[in-house]
Amino acid sequence: MSKRELHVVVDSLHYLEGPRWYKNALWFVDFYTEGVYRVNNDGVAEKMVHIENQPSGLGWLPDGRMLVVSMKDRKVMRLEDNGELVVHADIWEHCGGHANDMVVAPNGNAYVGNFGFDLMGGADHENTGLVLVRPDGSSQVVAEGLSFPNGMVISANQKTLIVNELFGNRISQFDILDDGTLGKRRDFASFGALGDEPNLGLRIENAKILPDGLALDSEGAVWIADTLNQRALRIKEGGEILETIDTAPDGIFAVALGGIDGKTLFMCAAPDWDEASRKAETKGRMLATEVKVGHAGTP
Repeated sequence: MSKRELHVVVDSLHYLEGPRWYKNALWFVDFYTEGVYRVNNDGVAEKMVHIENQPSGLGWLPDGRMLVVSMKDRKVMRLEDNGELVVHADIWEHCGGHANDMVVAPNGNAYVGNFGFDLMGGADHENTGLVLVRPDGSSQVVAEGLSFPNGMVISANQKTLIVNELFGNRISQFDILDDGTLGKRRDFASFGALGDEPNLGLRIENAKILPDGLALDSEGAVWIADTLNQRALRIKEGGEILETIDTAPDGIFAVALGGIDGKTLFMCAAPDWDEASRKAETKGRMLATEVKVGHAGTP
């Protein structure tokens, strides 16, 4: 396990998620200040948008308007050029829990995951699906049977969607069909089936990885935020772990590749994902380290 130099980009926030490198700047959200942030040239995180019902995944339409998931009311919001925040899509009927992470394809199609059950309320685990939100705001379920689908990326050729299953002990992938829907699920990397076990504690205990955020590099490998295992992993298709970055005592909950040369790995760090604890403390921070392989040039 590599214990390398980690640089603190931003600290003293609550719980950071959704890091994105867009137009030469780092963007991210903080769940519990309900903000979308951009790090300016002076290294200061500026709050750009307020999302009252808790922000998560970020992305941009082809014309540059920003999309952001509003978790608790299960909507995708759109920031207009005049600064007005409007509802892009209401996906309540498609979600079994909070709407969560999102990836936006170059054509404007957005793919959104959701919790599937009341995680913070201690409910039993239930599988759920992915929602496709088209540029016109229409939506449909395009994948089912996933265990807390979380971080997502789209391949450089725009033909494959890769998604972490946080409580599934695996990373899944789908062909993206011509109409934007998804083909049959297949493994990108699996570390052992967890079956239909409803007890979340047992699922966590039996899992080798707890993959949250996801980033794709130019060699086709992915970096995952291995959450409570306090590390970031670089994984090759098929499941070989190529590199491990130890971040203890911090857990890592999302990752992104960016920087001028695309070789900076940004990592959203916090002690845990407990909502009450993260709201009460300002221990959320953004870490960064340099890696050898840059990003794939995709959303």
